[in-house]
Amino acid sequence: MSTLEISLTIAVIVAGTIFTRAFPFILFPGKKEPPPFITYLGVVLPMAAIGMLVVYCFRHVTFVSRPYAIPEVIGFLFVVLIHRWRHNLFLSIGGGTILYMAMIQSGFPFSLPF
Repeated sequence: MSTLEISLTIAVIVAGTIFTRAFPFILFPGKKEPPPFITYLGVVLPMAAIGMLVVYCFRHVTFVSRPYAIPEVIGFLFVVLIHRWRHNLFLSIGGGTILYMAMIQSGFPFSLPF
């Protein structure tokens, strides 16, 4: 890509990002109440997105052959328990990622006797 094409690509991305961030505030100003459907989406979409991410993360995990998804399940349980305990998104996701990567890099599941 030429310098002009790179600059135009970045400009389009910036404009799209600014538009998608500002559009809800333009559509629903501070004093205007959003429709009930929009309020409903604001309640259900965050959990739906989290559910979709969990399914996406576990899509290629196998429970019937070695390592029997042990690191994935331990990492998942760690994230859930830490989040229930501290209610800190960064701590739970970051801690779970670090724990999972430490297990994978150390060869943890293959050192088990079964």
